[in-house]
Amino acid sequence: MSESSASQLSTTSHEIKTLILSFHPLVVIETVEEDRVELILDSVASQLRIPLFEWSLTTGLRRRGERIPFHGTDQPLILLKHLAGLTVEGIFLLKDFSQHLSSPEVSRQFKELGDSFSLKRSTLVLTGDSVSLPPDILHLAVHYDLKLPGEGELRGMLRELLRSLRKQQPYTLDLSPDDLERLVNALRGLTLKQARRMVAYCVLEDARLDCADIEKVLERKGRAIREQGLLEYYPAEANNYELGGFGSLRSWLARAKVGFSREARGFNLDPPKGILLVGVQGCGKSLAAKHVARDWGLPLLRLEMSRMYDKYIGESEKNFRRAIQQAESMAPVVLWTDEIEKGLSAPKSSEADGGLSARLMGVFLTWLQEKNSDVFVVATANNVSALPAELLRKGRFDEVFFVDLPNFEERKAILQIHLRLRQQEPTRFDLDRLAEKLDGFSGAEIEQVIVSALYQSLHGKTALTTETVEKEGSSTIPLSVSRHEEVSALREWARDRFVNVR
Repeated sequence: MSESSASQLSTTSHEIKTLILSFHPLVVIETVEEDRVELILDSVASQLRIPLFEWSLTTGLRRRGERIPFHGTDQPLILLKHLAGLTVEGIFLLKDFSQHLSSPEVSRQFKELGDSFSLKRSTLVLTGDSVSLPPDILHLAVHYDLKLPGEGELRGMLRELLRSLRKQQPYTLDLSPDDLERLVNALRGLTLKQARRMVAYCVLEDARLDCADIEKVLERKGRAIREQGLLEYYPAEANNYELGGFGSLRSWLARAKVGFSREARGFNLDPPKGILLVGVQGCGKSLAAKHVARDWGLPLLRLEMSRMYDKYIGESEKNFRRAIQQAESMAPVVLWTDEIEKGLSAPKSSEADGGLSARLMGVFLTWLQEKNSDVFVVATANNVSALPAELLRKGRFDEVFFVDLPNFEERKAILQIHLRLRQQEPTRFDLDRLAEKLDGFSGAEIEQVIVSALYQSLHGKTALTTETVEKEGSSTIPLSVSRHEEVSALREWARDRFVNVR
């Protein structure tokens, strides 16, 4: 085990050891990484010089390292009665046990066992992907947040895995020390099992581990994160989005980036928390979030607040904490929260959802206020009136920017970007004339005008021209016209309240 990996294990072991020594009868660790929990508890039991036992429904109770279980202990109620009769103190790891607490007999016996363990140095450790406890047992429990593995653990796992694979079959390792660090960074945000499997697959696929495999890991990592259903992952290498205009925002970002430097920390400056972008639909708020990640060379995570919601009480907050934990494990990273008002609705709607939106907002605001990790939040909102007042208060975000309809120069820049994107040379077009014609159009609407004009040209088997684009623009009614009152009211309201992105 590497020195940094051992250091991380030591820190976690010390924290759990402290919980046991302070007579906590029940420690809850919600995780799918049972092997990591076992490794940590092995270390704790060794330091305390007490035995470690483990239980599952399929094997029953057995001492760690032994194969033969105690007879009959595969049944939850019999297990608890057996533990109540033990005179030896120990750590008892119970896997996926919480589901059995729905039985009144099991719940009652568990509560009595917890009460007796609180008087001695014995501790029950419950693990599982989701651990739900009856109300009368909650007072016995302390929840331990097992973070995803950091660089140290991943680096140690990588060294051990490469050494182990070498014994199975010869392979070529074509990675410099810097490349190995890139590989470790690419594995951040994954469990140890996920990381181990990805690297092993890359090596065994062609008996080689090189720079191309880092890209494969990033691709599979993005797929793994998406499958979990909480976040979407955009690696820094794949971010090629262009942003037209937004000069004020660009200048602000250039200054804010210094906040992540060693010099800034030398002055006890906290890294910037994030920004909130509000404004007219289709004017580049989402694109700006992607630009931040590209400009800073960081991976981008997209968090949809609506994905956090779950029908079971407490699960929505738990989903959010898991998403944040994953983001923090991948820091430095940009966390993009799109249309945040849909997940953190105004307090007036909280009665309709049993107060869930208000609780979720509280979790989000607390994290945003207290976070010290290098996770830069970019939140976007279309409907400002639906945003809680607490979210707009100075100090929650470093700055709140208003994204208005693009001006003349910005419309020209947007035209150039989308013409180039579709293999058209911008110099063939009268951009001044088009920018003037498309006054009042959002960036998304300008893009759609070009797309529609190009379809028209392809259908007529003619080259795309200024006239074709102009004609398509004339037949398009922008949002600033179709919803004139709403857009005008928003622009007027935000004019003196927020910083303009220009």
